[in-house]
Amino acid sequence: MAPNIFFSVSLLVIFALADGGSIGVNYGRVGNNLPSPAKVVNLLKSQGIDRVKVYDTDPDVLNSLSGTGIKVTVDLPNELLHTAARKPSFATAWVDRNIAAYYPHTQIEAIAVGNEVFVDPKNTTGFLVPAMKNLHQALVKFNLHSDIKISSPVALSALQNSYPSSAGSFRHELIEPVFKPMFEFLRQTGSYLMVNAYPFFAYESNSDVISLDYALFRENPGVSDAGNGLRYFSLFDAQIDAVFAAMSAMGFDDIPLVVTETGWPSKGDDNEIGASIANAAAYNGNLVKRILTGAGTPLRPKAKLTVFLFALFNENKKDGPESERNYGLFYPSREKVYNVPFTTEDLKDYRDKQSPASGGDDSGRQVRISGPVNGSGSWCVASDVGKDRLQMGLDYACGEGGADCRPIQPGATCYDPNTVEAHASWAFNSYYQKTGRAAGSCYFGGAAHTVTQPPKFGKCHFPNGY
Repeated sequence: MAPNIFFSVSLLVIFALADGGSIGVNYGRVGNNLPSPAKVVNLLKSQGIDRVKVYDTDPDVLNSLSGTGIKVTVDLPNELLHTAARKPSFATAWVDRNIAAYYPHTQIEAIAVGNEVFVDPKNTTGFLVPAMKNLHQALVKFNLHSDIKISSPVALSALQNSYPSSAGSFRHELIEPVFKPMFEFLRQTGSYLMVNAYPFFAYESNSDVISLDYALFRENPGVSDAGNGLRYFSLFDAQIDAVFAAMSAMGFDDIPLVVTETGWPSKGDDNEIGASIANAAAYNGNLVKRILTGAGTPLRPKAKLTVFLFALFNENKKDGPESERNYGLFYPSREKVYNVPFTTEDLKDYRDKQSPASGGDDSGRQVRISGPVNGSGSWCVASDVGKDRLQMGLDYACGEGGADCRPIQPGATCYDPNTVEAHASWAFNSYYQKTGRAAGSCYFGGAAHTVTQPPKFGKCHFPNGY
């Protein structure tokens, strides 16, 4: 019943060495009380943050990042799109001054051309793709086109449909003039689509129908998508898969996706439902945990996502509602607003019993980031769905899922009883605990469910925790 031991061990070695996803942060500077770029770089290094996205090409920032090994995504502001599109010479001069002058000592890895251009009130949409092409030609002139990618952050408002995820589609009026040529450009240059995704906005506007647990990656019953047969356990996954579906509908399902902005505010106006330190800690903490453990989305389970959290600091000069000034992971003093892991090393000491730095959630109880704390426990076991479905889940868990299936090999501790149910339960639980009991990690196409008592199969002891 169990997979070949040499195959399993090889996979375990691969999973031990392979990277999961990657976490970066957006370093915005719309504030009058922020630390100097040099101090910010020290903060990034102290937290193990090795990717950062900035909204301009400020010399002090780029010089401070020089020699640090931190990968940088810079931005060509919306107001320069018109000139960059109309004048190739301007694009060349801009790349010379803002990219070539710093690279490779400052490890610029991408240029974000504009930001959420389709919602720009100045209507710069028509200049986007020409600007991207001119900037790429400029990179070619400096022989930087193989090292630095060009894309443009797209807001979810660019979608015509986002629910259910399988019906994801882009706004009709943008497909031919913008999305089609942009995707062709991304494919030709080996780049990726940048997407800004904020489950907070969807939850805030629809809190009567969207579960907070669903928005925060906590345990929940999930939402079925009849269009693709998948079940979603987080709003983030549903949003990202809606974008994947929209790209696939246009024939561009080979283009990767990077989430250039996502986050949750720690404070908001009275009418901004869900904005709190506890919820921000839960959203960002659970998101980081699942990205670093390599979890993809239901539609793209193999996708190793790169996600940039918004934002590094609370920025006191931003316009708009109170939430806009309270997305920061850190106060300007460089003190944490709440605890969030940034690296796989951090995950070792990060458990679901973590509470925000200020202590407690909105109700005064200790915040639980995800699932039950070790000791009270939950385990993932096989459901009564038939041997074929269980075997499919078992093969996935021990293969792509990277579960530790050595104990269910012939002669090993958990080989007996030699039944597909017992072996699948072991593999399902190994995967479940490995991912930190993340929402949706005990599903396997409906072949598994959670229990609150340790399962018993012969002499096999099912561990709780990872």
